[in-house]
Amino acid sequence: MDFKPFIDGLQKDLLEAQVNIPNVIKRANHSIRLCHSLLSIFKQGVINDGFESIEKEIEFFKSYKTIPASQLIYHSQVRSFELEFPRGDENAQRKFIKKRLNRINRFYRNHTSFSEYITSGRTHFDEQYFTRKHLDSFPLNLSHVYFHDVDFNTPKDMLLSEFKAYDSILVYLQNRMIDKSKLRRVNAEELNNQLNLQWTANKSALTELIYALHYNRVINNGNADIKEIASAFQQVLHFDLGDFYKTFSEIKSRKISRTKFLDDLASGLQSHMDSTDL
Repeated sequence: MDFKPFIDGLQKDLLEAQVNIPNVIKRANHSIRLCHSLLSIFKQGVINDGFESIEKEIEFFKSYKTIPASQLIYHSQVRSFELEFPRGDENAQRKFIKKRLNRINRFYRNHTSFSEYITSGRTHFDEQYFTRKHLDSFPLNLSHVYFHDVDFNTPKDMLLSEFKAYDSILVYLQNRMIDKSKLRRVNAEELNNQLNLQWTANKSALTELIYALHYNRVINNGNADIKEIASAFQQVLHFDLGDFYKTFSEIKSRKISRTKFLDDLASGLQSHMDSTDL
């Protein structure tokens, strides 16, 4: 089963919903249905066809299934937030948002080892984490059970989906933070529309740059999470990195010049300085 056309279709449908359904709750409901539908299609395909190799199974549960699953979690959380959001009481609204942010930060703290495994691009536990034959070896450890089935789950695919979803939810909540002096919703789209900046290189190049900034600890004295840095770059530069963890893993696998973009940057700057010294 070729999963990519289904993923492309889902992303197109979600983008259309973002444009055509202004009501947040209605849009979330619609998006949840889309994600559920695709997960059901994927499940049937996996049960009927299986996988030709362990590598294909890992690829599906790590890279393909997590896209609709993370979107399902994200839109479910957005819907829950908007339905429960206090009306009219600024102090209650501020506390409500902070409580949700604290919940996400607690989730990250509870799963630091897995977060490090994913963000560092490691793969040595992939067979244990992302194949169904190891499902009984690990406890089901999710904040919510969104789509659990022994024939369609691995020990960590839904946990990875939660990580991806919470990265987006964190940005959503931050954009809803209340200004200390007055009640307002921060609209990141308005700010971005004022900035005519667009990343025109490929996603591997931007991923190199983000990881270099993160591991050289040059943002917030090294205290900025790589997910925050990636989210900021994507918003400001109007660019979708996709699964940048997977991209970084591919960068690490290069046979020649694993830091090609950074090397080109340094070379280009050096050439410019040399030419202006003449």
